[in-house]
Amino acid sequence: MRKLLLICVVGIAGLTITVAQDPQFSQFYSNPLYLAPSFAGAAGSSRICANYRDQWIGLPSVFRTYSFSYDHYFPNFNSGVGFIGYKDAAGTGELGTMSVGVQYSYNFKVYNDIIVRPGLHFSYREHGLAWDKLDFIDEVMFSGGGMTQPEPLAKTRDVDLSLSTLVYAGRTWGGITVDHLLRPNVSLYADETRVPVKISVYGGYDLIRQGRLLNPVDETMTFAFLFKSQGPYNQLDLGVYWHKNPFVLGLWYRGIPPFNSQRGDALIVLAGYKTQYFNIGYSYDLTISNLIGQALGSHELSMSFKFAIPRRQKPGEVPCPEF
Repeated sequence: MRKLLLICVVGIAGLTITVAQDPQFSQFYSNPLYLAPSFAGAAGSSRICANYRDQWIGLPSVFRTYSFSYDHYFPNFNSGVGFIGYKDAAGTGELGTMSVGVQYSYNFKVYNDIIVRPGLHFSYREHGLAWDKLDFIDEVMFSGGGMTQPEPLAKTRDVDLSLSTLVYAGRTWGGITVDHLLRPNVSLYADETRVPVKISVYGGYDLIRQGRLLNPVDETMTFAFLFKSQGPYNQLDLGVYWHKNPFVLGLWYRGIPPFNSQRGDALIVLAGYKTQYFNIGYSYDLTISNLIGQALGSHELSMSFKFAIPRRQKPGEVPCPEF
C-alpha cells in the first residue's frame, strides 16, 4: 500500500508539472521584475516590491504565490540592477518552486525619444514537496501500528535564464520576454521534466488629461495588454486603468474564447492607492470559465516603495502602470 501510494503521489506531481504554467499575477506591472528583466531600474531610483496571490479560493487546497524584489537605477551607466525571489505552493503538500535571481538592464536611445532597454535574468531554482505535510493512507488506517513515512523525495535544483527587450517613447511602450531558455528540470523522480519556454508580449499607451500649471497631469487613462504562450497554453489579458491622484481603478479581461471556454477565463477588478513614494493595490479575479462555481476567484495584493524620486523624468523611467 505504501509503495503504491508513493507511486501515485509521484505520478500526480509529474503530471501537475507537465501541464502547469508558471505562477501568474493579475497585477503584473506591480511585479515588474517578474514580468521582464528590462524593468530592472525602470523607476529611475531604488524600489522594492512585494506581491501575494491566493488563487482559486473556493478549492480546498491552497494555490499561493509570494514574490519580493529590489531594483536600482544607475544613471551614470544607463543601467538597472535587480534582485527577485518568489515561491509558490500548490495543494496540501505545497508542491511548488522557490526561485531567486539577479537581473541587469541597459537603456539607450535609438532615435529622437525612442529608447530600447534589453535585459537579462539569471536565476537559481528549487522544486519540491513539503513531505512532512503529506498524509499517507496506511498512517490513517493503522495509526497505532507504528508505521513510518517513506523516504522523502529530494528537491530538484537547477538554473535558468531569461532575456527581454523593452521599447518605449513618450507615453507608449511595448516589449517581449523569453523565459526558461535553459529549460530547467522540475522532475521529482528519475525522469526529467523540463519547463517549457514561455514567451510574453506586452505593451500599452497612456492617455493624459492635462490639468493646471501646478498640477500638469489631472487624470490618466491607460490601455494595456499582455499575451503569454507557454507549451500548449496561450493567454491574453486586456485592460484599462484610470488614475486620478491618489486613486487608481482598473478593469481587465483574461481569456481567448473559445480556448478558455466560450466566455473566457476571468474578469479582474483593481483598486489602488498611489503616492509619489508608496503604492498599494488589491485585485480580485472573478472566474467566468468552466470553473465558475468551484474555483470562485483569486485575491491579489501588491505593495511598492520608492526610496527617492527624480525631479524630472530620466531615461531610466518607463511610462507604464504600477499595478
